[in-house]
Amino acid sequence: MAQITVTLIKSLIGHKPNQVKTVKALGLTKVHSSVLKEDTEAIRDMIASVSHLVKIEETK
Repeated sequence: MAQITVTLIKSLIGHKPNQVKTVKALGLTKVHSSVLKEDTEAIRDMIASVSHLVKIEETK
């Protein structure tokens, strides 16, 4: 299955609590931290809700 790299590019300060919880659930803690995730529908939906805070790169 394909994987994606998710990188936090903006600070969580001042954002809605549900957006902060979503970013934490993805495993991102600090700005410019990255995680490797399976490309599933659930992960894509989480990323879509915080798309203004993260950068996505497709990984093979």
